[in-house]
Amino acid sequence: MARQKEQFQSFSKTKTRVTVESESGKTYVDYKHTESLKKLLSGNGKIASRKRSGASAMEQRMIAKAIKRARYMALLPYVATVG
Repeated sequence: MARQKEQFQSFSKTKTRVTVESESGKTYVDYKHTESLKKLLSGNGKIASRKRSGASAMEQRMIAKAIKRARYMALLPYVATVG
């Protein structure tokens, strides 16, 4: 009987990539893609840190700006709903 390769259990979450590359080659985060931005928010509505999101410093600044724009446009909530 063939022995299967042992797989170790991973406790870390997969890193979420929300950056998009435009046709001209610029990298950006679109504030209108709320489904991908919701993955970067905690249950209380806080923005995830770089360590949890796996983003670089420049990407983290773009993510924070996109989340703040989406909140201002009422696409994302400022705080989580109590319930």
